[in-house]
Amino acid sequence: MSQSHASLVANSHPIYTSAILSNPFHTCPSSLIFSLEFYPIHFTFVFSHLMHCACSVNLNHFQAMVQQALDHSDLFSRRCIVVNGPVIIGAGPSGLAVGAGLRQQGVPFVILERADCIASLWKNKTYDRLKLHLPKQFCQLPFFPFPPNFPEYPSKYQFVDYLESYTKKFEINPRFNESVQSAKYDEVCGLWRVRTVVNDCEVEYICRWLVVATGENADKVVPAFEGLDEFGGHVMHACDYRSGEQYEGKKVLVVGCGNSGMEVCLDLCHHNAFPSMVVRSAVHVLPREIAGKSTFELATTLMKWLPLNMTDKILLILARITLGNLEKYGIKRPLMGPLELKNTIGKTPVLDIGALQKIKSGNIQIVPGIKKFSRGCVELVDGRNLDIDSVILATGYCSNVPSWLKESDLFSKEGMPTTSFPEGWKGKCGVYAVGFTRRGLSGASFDAIRVSQDIAKIWNQETRPLCHSFM
Repeated sequence: MSQSHASLVANSHPIYTSAILSNPFHTCPSSLIFSLEFYPIHFTFVFSHLMHCACSVNLNHFQAMVQQALDHSDLFSRRCIVVNGPVIIGAGPSGLAVGAGLRQQGVPFVILERADCIASLWKNKTYDRLKLHLPKQFCQLPFFPFPPNFPEYPSKYQFVDYLESYTKKFEINPRFNESVQSAKYDEVCGLWRVRTVVNDCEVEYICRWLVVATGENADKVVPAFEGLDEFGGHVMHACDYRSGEQYEGKKVLVVGCGNSGMEVCLDLCHHNAFPSMVVRSAVHVLPREIAGKSTFELATTLMKWLPLNMTDKILLILARITLGNLEKYGIKRPLMGPLELKNTIGKTPVLDIGALQKIKSGNIQIVPGIKKFSRGCVELVDGRNLDIDSVILATGYCSNVPSWLKESDLFSKEGMPTTSFPEGWKGKCGVYAVGFTRRGLSGASFDAIRVSQDIAKIWNQETRPLCHSFM
């Protein structure tokens, strides 16, 4: 570093002066990582890739922005970390895929995760028998295929092992047990301020880019039912269900007829329980495979040559031939085709792996909607009363984005992007969304690549001129 440049830095801001001058390798300041503590107020700044966080090649501009942030009196009430790169919220498959893309392009980042592990939904909130519903080639994350010895439909344990290997491969180190309380764009300093709680202490991250990767299934949905508090039996959400072992000989009401509801009922049958499944509305049920070929793969192939409505018609004809007429068992099909319904409102068709056979044989009873619960009993909308021992709510999940992301036009009040796929991945002021495409892991991977490339393009454009000027 030249003496004139050192003098320039020394006259800029005292927080980073000593770090620049003490760099023994005279490397680009964009590669510096250090922290300083101010006592007695315990106000910490970690400047990762310091100079790029300027959002400009002008040092005076960076000084002004940092000073504006320091002028906010509430900053001094918590530990503060400045990140030179994006902050990614969520260490599920979506967040990991963005991290891998950024790592490939040399962009620093921080991943915040409220749980104590990666992919907590897969590890801690799924039943034991779960397997990927789609063939593995449609579920792998960018830059890292599944091991060749994995089966066509990997188990949840195999998928979690794959994600662990993915994390090690790309040297991704999320910050666990950090629950995001709020994320807000600060127009004064032109940066995002992300507040978290870890070990009962508040921390604030300051960054230029914010990647929302908490996904569509962040929180469970628990509907209110009249009399459920008086039921007296065991009630749980499907996210807490592991196996039907404890339900042997029990009469179990499963509320919900999606993939989770169907598979929970099937698992209960395998453990000699007596499940009844609530089917309140029309639902598409398709075979997982048709003539030995994945139904999803078949649909993808047809979509290359045919319009969506024609593809839907072909799938429904094949499903009718394969599965028969399901209406006589209490399962009605929606008027809208399965792919159109998925694209329009995000409702996923059920891919049958054996539950339909149990329905046809009477091992799984189909019942209509619930009117109310009473002690050990449920009254249905058709007037029937069922004696039951337990209730499992397979009522799905929802986005939690509205609870912490403040004033962003990218998301609706339901926590989903306001613009549908393939758009909806990028908002204003450096905010991005990954894992909200309603297209599973393949959709998340598609957006993760775009987001990481977009951030890296800007990051490299602004960093490289700085690197050359400092070397």
